[in-house]
Amino acid sequence: MSAEAADREAVSGSRPCTPPQTSWFEFLLDPSLLEQHLLGPHPDPSPVQLIIQFLEQASKPSVNEQNQVQPPVDNRRNRTLKLMALKVAAHLRWDLNILEKGLTIPVLNMLLNELLCVSRVPPGVKHVDLDLSTLPPTTAMAMLIYNRWAIRTIVLSSFPEKQTKPGPHQLNMMNLVQQEKELTENILSVLREQATDSIMVLERALNIKKDFYIHTLRTLDLLAADSSTANGETESSTAGLHISADHLHCQVHYDLGGIYFQQGCSETSVYEKAREHFRMARELLTKLDFSASLCCLDEQRLAGYWSACRTLTGTSDPNESQHTPYGQISGFMRNHSYEALIEAFIRDNVTFSLPNSFRHSIQLELLHKLQQGDRALEEVCHKLCVCNAVRDALEGGVPCVSFHQLLLKPSKNTISFLLEVCSRSLDKEHLSEMSKRKMALFIKTVCDRLEDISLAFMVSSHKLFNELQDEEKILIEQMRKSSATVNLSAKPLPSFYDIPAVSASVNISQLEQQLILSLDARHIRQILIELHGIAERPFWRVNSKWEVPVDYVNVILAIKENLTRDLVFILLAKGLHCISIKDFVHSRQLFTACLELVTEFSPKLRQVMLNELLLMEVRAHKAGAVEGNMERPPSDLVSRVRGYLEMRIHDLPLRQVVGEECAVFMLNWRENEYLTLQVPQSLVNNNPYIKLGQLIASTCKELPGPKDSRRTAKELWEVVVQICSVSSQHKRTNEGRVSLLKQRESSLGILPRSKFMTFMKKLREPLVLTTLISLFVRLHSIVRDDIVNEVTAEHISIWPSSLANLQAVDVEAVVVTLKELVNYALSLNPNNQSWLCTQADIYFVTNQYSAAMHYYLQAGTVCSDYFTKPVPPDVYTDQVLKRMIKCCSLLNCHTQVAVLCQFLREVDYMTAFKALQEQNSHDSMDSFYDYIWDVTILEYLTYIHHKRGESDKRQVAIKAIGQTELNSSNPEEVLQLAAQKRKKKFLQAIAKLYF
Repeated sequence: MSAEAADREAVSGSRPCTPPQTSWFEFLLDPSLLEQHLLGPHPDPSPVQLIIQFLEQASKPSVNEQNQVQPPVDNRRNRTLKLMALKVAAHLRWDLNILEKGLTIPVLNMLLNELLCVSRVPPGVKHVDLDLSTLPPTTAMAMLIYNRWAIRTIVLSSFPEKQTKPGPHQLNMMNLVQQEKELTENILSVLREQATDSIMVLERALNIKKDFYIHTLRTLDLLAADSSTANGETESSTAGLHISADHLHCQVHYDLGGIYFQQGCSETSVYEKAREHFRMARELLTKLDFSASLCCLDEQRLAGYWSACRTLTGTSDPNESQHTPYGQISGFMRNHSYEALIEAFIRDNVTFSLPNSFRHSIQLELLHKLQQGDRALEEVCHKLCVCNAVRDALEGGVPCVSFHQLLLKPSKNTISFLLEVCSRSLDKEHLSEMSKRKMALFIKTVCDRLEDISLAFMVSSHKLFNELQDEEKILIEQMRKSSATVNLSAKPLPSFYDIPAVSASVNISQLEQQLILSLDARHIRQILIELHGIAERPFWRVNSKWEVPVDYVNVILAIKENLTRDLVFILLAKGLHCISIKDFVHSRQLFTACLELVTEFSPKLRQVMLNELLLMEVRAHKAGAVEGNMERPPSDLVSRVRGYLEMRIHDLPLRQVVGEECAVFMLNWRENEYLTLQVPQSLVNNNPYIKLGQLIASTCKELPGPKDSRRTAKELWEVVVQICSVSSQHKRTNEGRVSLLKQRESSLGILPRSKFMTFMKKLREPLVLTTLISLFVRLHSIVRDDIVNEVTAEHISIWPSSLANLQAVDVEAVVVTLKELVNYALSLNPNNQSWLCTQADIYFVTNQYSAAMHYYLQAGTVCSDYFTKPVPPDVYTDQVLKRMIKCCSLLNCHTQVAVLCQFLREVDYMTAFKALQEQNSHDSMDSFYDYIWDVTILEYLTYIHHKRGESDKRQVAIKAIGQTELNSSNPEEVLQLAAQKRKKKFLQAIAKLYF
């Protein structure tokens, strides 16, 4: 044996042997293999996979000699495959939970129709026309399983479901996915039409007191034998899996309760029926053993349904209310026992038995009653707000806005109650360190927010406040004690170097504590002088959290004199920390002292400190801009930023973040000309942020001239595409196939995407953000390749319309970056019409139609003074209006569709008429008729309602059409005025619905 062969044998022998998966056709060749396979510990393929494979093979269309596609042939092979699919379902004991989870609606529909067929259900006869009590047990049970599945499927299809979006590698499957979606919709349409019949069949089943039987593998084998004995046995009362009447009734009650609950959305009285069915299901469930029979009942969901029905119908079980937190809260609300409600919320701060969302919904409900005029609830709302704020703090969250508003002018009683809630919300027996830290931070934050000194003292002097103080308080106390020995501020110091002598009685630990806490540069130097007099060691290591940028470490540690090295390191580290917590006053003092110190012996460190001072000033000005101070920066600061960007000093440690902040600063204050022309190429090449800033500035500067801007924009485009690209690697697998591996962060770009996103979120200039948004919109359109559903933005024409290496672009990265960028831009200016339209388009192409309508309407609002003026036609273009129409249509707001069809340049009568034909409309229907000015649409409405016999709605339409200002004989100006008036009122009306 060769060495290579020996290696292969050794490798293969070291891996566990995985048995090959059994193919579907093997069960055709050996019928006994199916039961053996299903009884195995971990059958592969699984039962539901087998059902899919059997039915897929049995339903494959055939092709005749003329290459024409024919329906599946009804031969022995296909009948056997269908029968085997039924046998697998029988092995699963017809558990609809398992079948619904593993099979799609079309496959399960095919399976259950096959069950009806083999169970001798008369074809062509409605199930509601058959008498269950006279049918053979297996036939009746097959009908019940089908009709139970029908109403369960209707309920499940009404739940919101996140749609999967195919990636580039799945685009060739779109047709198959679309076909399956259409088939599913067709089946659901039929099931909804037959829903009443299915409910009636199941209601009648509740009147049958005899036991039922359902097919097993044995009875299905007997059917396959097709003998008279077999037929007789499968139709007898003893064949198949025994299902007691109580077991079946319990399941049917549960399923009927589910469909009635779903119908209650449109007819609240139906909730009574749902409650009654759920009550019966609960009663039967308590006395039945479901482990040995057919079970598709979700007990947890049943409990939720039951609780919801009792709340919606206003009924309650006093005994049960005492045992469930939800029942207790519901009882307190119903009986107006608000003191007990507050006590329950305080207790729940310890037990965490109620979800936070539920607690806040109770607070909002009472707040709504308060706003309606019930002033007695004001104190209750304040106390609930406090309870919820404490709960938020214990969960590590941020208290809601109402709590912050409450702290603006709190009463003494409010603060007293807050401290009581905090004290009672800590589990004394099982108090964790994390809970103590969270509560301490919360109380300290409250104390800092209080403007009334007496209230702040009330908090700070409370027993709980003192108990929860962390090590920082201990350090402060020790520093206070030591201050009696070391009088560090006995007299003012005229100079940084003018340090008085200090007492040697202070020990090292006390001095190190003072060194950690002090932010005064002279005080720090004085402490270091004394420490070096006691012990000669590096004191910059006293606190592990003192950090300086790695670019500067070598330069600082190269300082020979130990005291100076410690002092420079600590001053720089403390200054950087102050910047991170936005304490710019202390940071400026520390950096200035450090600059004074290093100027005398190190030109390199002097320039480093000048750069850090510049960074601090830029960030201080940016912090002011974030808080609303939009004044232009002082000319001195602009000159210093320009000086940094013009710097040509070699062999100087430079932090990229300084260049980044300077580039952002110049972009935000529209210094595009300077950033484009004056920055030396060496600095551009060494700092990717400056390169990005220069490319963005060049593109923005040339935007008025489309030809030049396309040339400069192409360079920025190529850099961004590289950032959003992934590097691909080919790897050969053990089977010899070549697979493609993609790395999420490409090494080809000048920056990782995460850092690029951070850079963009520092920008605030609208033109810069609009330019970047338009770049990503164009990139998004190219990678998605969906002309119908493209996102729009300004200046999109300046970017290239194609990509040379489309496969290298990370589609997910582009989509996520675009969403984040638009969200960030709108957080700066929520009234930018262009950004709002882009955000609306993003929601539209991702099928979030309600959110899309919100932003389309908001875009119209900001440019029309809340629709008191006409929306400019370049905002509500025909494309935007058609998208709004599609949103309303898919939200089943069909009357809104008809009204919006008038807004188009040419009225879309076909879409309007089709929408008005829909009877299942989720909007206010005839209340929108007053906003229709097109007489043709009003005439069609009159005709539709007359045809349906809806006399009331017909009268509303007739009244609308009879208004004198809509008379076609009126001058054009009058008709236009009537249209504009209705447009404004309609847009204001639907804005209230979507905002």
